[in-house]
Amino acid sequence: MQVNKIKAARGEAKAELVLKGGSVLNVFTEEIIQADVAIVGDTIVGIGDYEGEREMDCRGKYIAPGLIDGHVHIESSMVTPLEFARQIVRQGTTTIIADPHEIVNVSGASGLSFILDSSEEVPVTVYVMVPSSVPATDVDTNGAGKFLAADMEPFMSHPRVLGLGEMMRFMDVLGEELETMEKLQLFSDRIMDGHAPGITGKDVQAYKLAGIYDDHECGTAEEALEKLRAGFYILVREGSGAHNLRTLVKGFLEQKVPLEQCLFCTDDKHLEDIEKEGHINACVRMAIEIGVPVEKAYKMGSYYAAKAYGLKDAGAVAAGFKADLMILDDLKTVKPESVIKAGRLITEDVLNAYSYRIKDESLLDTVIFDELTKEKLQVKRKEKNHVMELVPYQLLTRHCIEMIPGEGEVFVPDSEYTKLCVVERHGKNGKVGVCPMKGYGIKGGAIATTVSHDSHNIIAAGDNDEDLILAVEELKKIRGGYVIASAGEVKATLPLEIGGLMSLDSAPNVQRQISKMDKMAREMGVKQGADPFTTLSFMALTVIPQIRLTEKGMYDVETWCFVKE
Repeated sequence: MQVNKIKAARGEAKAELVLKGGSVLNVFTEEIIQADVAIVGDTIVGIGDYEGEREMDCRGKYIAPGLIDGHVHIESSMVTPLEFARQIVRQGTTTIIADPHEIVNVSGASGLSFILDSSEEVPVTVYVMVPSSVPATDVDTNGAGKFLAADMEPFMSHPRVLGLGEMMRFMDVLGEELETMEKLQLFSDRIMDGHAPGITGKDVQAYKLAGIYDDHECGTAEEALEKLRAGFYILVREGSGAHNLRTLVKGFLEQKVPLEQCLFCTDDKHLEDIEKEGHINACVRMAIEIGVPVEKAYKMGSYYAAKAYGLKDAGAVAAGFKADLMILDDLKTVKPESVIKAGRLITEDVLNAYSYRIKDESLLDTVIFDELTKEKLQVKRKEKNHVMELVPYQLLTRHCIEMIPGEGEVFVPDSEYTKLCVVERHGKNGKVGVCPMKGYGIKGGAIATTVSHDSHNIIAAGDNDEDLILAVEELKKIRGGYVIASAGEVKATLPLEIGGLMSLDSAPNVQRQISKMDKMAREMGVKQGADPFTTLSFMALTVIPQIRLTEKGMYDVETWCFVKE
């Protein structure tokens, strides 16, 4: 029989579980309090002096709220929601706000249904934002076609759908484009996430006026401060491809900016990086190292995120809140010794008890394209060509116009210039785009993947056409994923059968293969400023602007679509 929560809170009955004698981090008063934490079912019923049917000795330990990722694309982990949850809960993340923009671009409503279904029974709470920008731009060719307001409406009644996902088509918002405005109207009483890198001045005001709630694309503290002043929540991002936390947090501290409207997100983070660095706990740790007070850093990772998304029972160690907790030896290292999710101690046996089997097998057949030939990969040399140059450790790229190497009128890659190509893979039009790229560095082979934000066509980079073609064609055989080819041979593959984005395999197996392929790519020359796979996956993303050098020697921001010259 379940214990009556009110009686347990009053001490008139034993709680089901009591964490005894710990140092509780109170997010309301920003202090550490010596107290027991009493739990009944999935809820904290009291902080103080309690007895429990089961008791866990926490003397010498700290008890902090479970962490919240304010914006994440599960698909970027390349595993199912269950496998992803198994990994992040070990790091203390107990709640995530997921935007399934990637799988919806590939498979539309079927992709969104898959995410909701497969995240129902997992060891973290998964809230979902309905993707707003499918496709991300009108020049993209995705698998789903347009995902309009009428397509979104059936999902609004789902209890874990919080609102509208990141509005990447920010120029359509500013231009009051009809289809975009219909989506904003549909979600006008819900949270609507933003994505507007580089906008300033009155455009910031207009974007906020349209109902956009937050932004996770700030590259500088100045940009973030302007958006904070306009009333936006700022999601401080630290992922695999974009590392904004140090820049933003240092700027906030220097400017003495209140942090109440700042929270953490990963956006896109690979399993290997989660294993090495952590998840949101890595953000909390990094913020503390930079100088954010300990209690404030934990609030950014929990309570502020819960407030931003209207999660009234998450983000605090207090009566009436969900019993999502971390138990730690030290607050500054942010490495949970134990994690409690919904009142249940997370153990390997608990994690292994979860299971999921994909129901919609059409999601396993999404790689469709015609044979790739050398003729389709040719780039004609001009006096000067458009070149895409990577910015180390950033998603932004530079738009250069310069001489490129080659033989006669044909571009031929060398140690500085790589051939970058996109192959439409949804069976729509068979288009191929090619351009020279600087700053990637691969030599003696090619890398190809079906993970290419946001339309997820095939993107490949290499220094010779033979290996590029081999790597791309292998993707069809494995139903999507990652391929490395060199010297006329396929050297390594990672099948990502679900939409060409997620694996049917376990997270440890996927992680081991990614680690192996990452090492192989580095040995082939991929530079340290670029993640071999994540960086490549963003190179065709039309909603991330480029920077270009003006005649006055100043960098300016522009959007430049990936096109074949």
